[in-house]
Amino acid sequence: MSDTTTASANPRSRVVVASLAGTTIEFYDFYAYATAAVLVFPILFFPTGDDTTALLASFGVFGAAMIARPLGAIVFGHFGDRYGRKATLVASLLTMGIATFLIGCLPTYGDIGWWAALLLLVLRLAQGFALGGEWSGAALVATENAPAGKRAWYGTFPQVGAPLGFIIANGVFLAINGLLPHAEGTAQRSAEFLAWGWRVPFWFSAVMVIIGLWVRLRLVESGTFTKAERTGRLQRFPLGETVRRHWREVVLGTFIMLATYVLFYLMTNFTLAYGTTNTLEGAQAAAEAAGTPFDAAHYVPGLGFGYTDFVLMQIIGVVFFGVFTLLSGPVADAIGRRRLLIWVTVGIVAFGFTFTLFLLPQADPKFTGALVQAFLVFGFVLMGATFGPMGAMLPELFPTNVRYTGSAVAYNVSSILGAALAPVIAIALWAAAGGSPWLVGLYLSGAGVLTLIALLLAKETKDIDYDGNLGLGETGSL
Repeated sequence: MSDTTTASANPRSRVVVASLAGTTIEFYDFYAYATAAVLVFPILFFPTGDDTTALLASFGVFGAAMIARPLGAIVFGHFGDRYGRKATLVASLLTMGIATFLIGCLPTYGDIGWWAALLLLVLRLAQGFALGGEWSGAALVATENAPAGKRAWYGTFPQVGAPLGFIIANGVFLAINGLLPHAEGTAQRSAEFLAWGWRVPFWFSAVMVIIGLWVRLRLVESGTFTKAERTGRLQRFPLGETVRRHWREVVLGTFIMLATYVLFYLMTNFTLAYGTTNTLEGAQAAAEAAGTPFDAAHYVPGLGFGYTDFVLMQIIGVVFFGVFTLLSGPVADAIGRRRLLIWVTVGIVAFGFTFTLFLLPQADPKFTGALVQAFLVFGFVLMGATFGPMGAMLPELFPTNVRYTGSAVAYNVSSILGAALAPVIAIALWAAAGGSPWLVGLYLSGAGVLTLIALLLAKETKDIDYDGNLGLGETGSL
């Protein structure tokens, strides 16, 4: 019997809400940190005396979570393939929620010195560990319960959690910043925001986690996993089976996801840092007004947007991210995941060569704003088109008995290569080019070429039969 005809024990509404709500909460927690990594942590946790060094240190801790993600993929993947998807998803959500709430409670460098940065690192690693198990489990809940011919469409539901989480996290930051008193207008961070307001978005995650847990506890295991369990296909050590029999799929999946990761973290973290860093003229004027010396030779200029203005521009772009994530599902079901991703990846490679066209200051600030907004829209359209099909394609590379482990390891090892390194590399390239983003764009194009090669080496997964691809039993027999 085909997986696409098996009746799901979970109603469609429950599948949609469980896969969407969980990843929205997880990504909310992740983006709350990402936003604070640009706006708050360089000042409160890494006061090095040099803005670029402080930002690099903050992004370094941000990237450290990506190193923990493969470990989370292995641990959660083991239990998800061995005992079922439901309990694993509940555990990952709890881990992420507790770590995020505690970040909002941390003392800062001014309170306990560098111990504050160490505690932040520990909690950031816990966030990464949790997210390492979240995505794959949510993707499996969606795709293993999908009806005939709609697996890629269902696979986009957990993917939409990424743009929704981004919008909610940044919306909360904007609301808190806007409600607090400002001496210099709401476009900038207020003293109250830096003193305590930044903590509120981290505390707010507790409310969202409670809602997510209520939804996930009502799930039952998919028919595909139940059949694998009933027929003796489950493995005592799923990771060993994955490495032994499916290492090629892990490598291909890792590089298939690479350009998506690099694109996303450039469009969010890097652009926020680049967009809100003062122009050379603005930095000189600020130093003069403050009566402090200014070293123009070592200053790395940005576009000079206010925080509020730039985040609103990002949110507009992320709306397109969400829309095109959903639109990509039916297209991938119709023409195939691989074919769609090849064309989108070609677009990502080309997009990398447009950074200097869109992201350099213009004589008219309004013209600069229009170009940057167009850049954000184009980039997030590509992000939605490439991220959407991943919810189906990566799980489809693996049989049921190692599907959680295989897809999670590929997804999260790629996070080290793409997400952990992307913000740090981008900041370093931005500084090396003297404030120009052209090297950053070239970096994105290079990642796109590697993804394109992986897609050309991979096979189309559109017609994979989940029920007929349960994997081998412990004895190597079907």
